[in-house]
Amino acid sequence: MTRPLFLLCALATVAAFAQDAGNAGAVAVSASLEPQKIHEECMRLEAGQKRAYHWKASAPVDFNVHYHRGSDVFYPVKSEGMRGDGGTLVAKTSEDYCWMWSTRDKAAKVEGQIK
Repeated sequence: MTRPLFLLCALATVAAFAQDAGNAGAVAVSASLEPQKIHEECMRLEAGQKRAYHWKASAPVDFNVHYHRGSDVFYPVKSEGMRGDGGTLVAKTSEDYCWMWSTRDKAAKVEGQIK
């Protein structure tokens, strides 16, 4: 193999690895929620980090992304009675962020991904 071809192959391998590494933190969400129950997926994000997410539910659920500071709870995202949603969360501060789904009076199946 000639040197330029070898370098091209090496760069392609590094680029493919970097792309895969960017998705290495992906979390699949799959939860069966009974009435008045919750499901959370939590992860540490440093200031400026982004996580795209999307999900759908078989029945309306309340959804939020939150973090705690002592006894205070902060909600960068909060919605009620949703059957699906998606977006990109950009961490304004370094925190342990939790994506949370909850039901009221109906069971629901939630499926999605945080990446």
